[in-house]
Amino acid sequence: MKEEQMEDRIVVGLDIGTTKVCAVVASIDSSRKVNILGIGKAPSEGLNRGVVVNIDKTVNAIRTAIEQAQLASGIEVRSVNVGIAGDHIRSMRSKGVITITNKDSEILAKDVDRLLMDCQQIMLPTDQQILHVIPQEFIVDGQDGISDPVGMSGVRMEADVHIITGLVSATKNMYRCVERAGYQVQDVILEPLASSYAVLEPAEKEAGVVLVDIGGGTTDLVVFQDNTIRHAQVIAIGGQKVTDDIRIGLSVLEEQAHRLKHNHGHAYADLIEEDEIITVPGIAGRPPKEIKKSILAQIIQARVEEILEIVAIEIKRSGYSNELSAGVVLTGGGSLVEGIVPLAQEILGMDAKIGLPTGLTGGLVDEVRSPIYSTGVGLVMHALENQQSPSAGGRLSEPEGDTGTEKFMKTLADRMKKWFDEF
Repeated sequence: MKEEQMEDRIVVGLDIGTTKVCAVVASIDSSRKVNILGIGKAPSEGLNRGVVVNIDKTVNAIRTAIEQAQLASGIEVRSVNVGIAGDHIRSMRSKGVITITNKDSEILAKDVDRLLMDCQQIMLPTDQQILHVIPQEFIVDGQDGISDPVGMSGVRMEADVHIITGLVSATKNMYRCVERAGYQVQDVILEPLASSYAVLEPAEKEAGVVLVDIGGGTTDLVVFQDNTIRHAQVIAIGGQKVTDDIRIGLSVLEEQAHRLKHNHGHAYADLIEEDEIITVPGIAGRPPKEIKKSILAQIIQARVEEILEIVAIEIKRSGYSNELSAGVVLTGGGSLVEGIVPLAQEILGMDAKIGLPTGLTGGLVDEVRSPIYSTGVGLVMHALENQQSPSAGGRLSEPEGDTGTEKFMKTLADRMKKWFDEF
């Protein structure tokens, strides 16, 4: 295979999180098999609750993660698909209606595009912009429940869509960080939507499922039912809060709190069979500190319960709490705490499991088979599914001024059409 042909089939996902930046380089072959070619990970100190607060630190973390992925894959990265989250994310329902004036009243693809553009005519605060427009259903001459109206005959066509918006400044700052690191932004994708590509099966999306991605700074939630997104929300609490609680509650250093959470943490104190004693080195020559595992678990459980209770509220707000036959799928680094599955089952009242990246056929499959890489792998899979010609060299960048945002908005019609084709 020639180098240019190989590059045309390369996609890079960049998960810029509150505690880590993760880069994933992948390819897709002629039989649509996804191969992970390289991964890179770097600590992130420039974000707070998913939003950039320090440009320089974020730029350095991006460079480090992508350089590691380049080294592992042997491929020079030029453009990336970036995930976006943060408590500025909003979702809402919208409707639109148009008349069909084509010969024989046949509905064409351009009519669908026109209708979906009409659905965007909503009042938004000046600091918000549309990230995704996701069709829920189409209605032709009063007949509802239509998923693909192209080719049908009708005079009046309506659409019910789900619109996801984000803060303009948050998106611009993400662009700037990536471009200052020396790369171009090919697309910006809502992180829980990206994660769903990596960890959810089609049957789960049809039956009804909640994906809960517990990251460092935020917990991202999406509700799927009948193969489409019905609700999305970003909660401004994540795994870092658990670490902070341990640090404060047990009077230990942050690094010690992090190790305690990952090596000895448990999210459900009642399920601990043996209450072992954990010894932590003292600070600055002080005597070692002895900590009961049950006490550590109680601290962790209190915060995880809070997160799950907010998730329960969001599920109820979605209106689909009684239509989620596949239950809840937990992913992200925060889902690695032992005991979180039974706790989620008790609080949410539905089946729960840990979601791992699936659908990969080659390369570093074992290395990314962890909830930590769900968003990074999902960004790659989303791009491969939604780009007609996946490329490591595609361009959707932001020059000086507002041009980048304008270009980003111009791509919305194409993105909506791809969503329509998918659903």
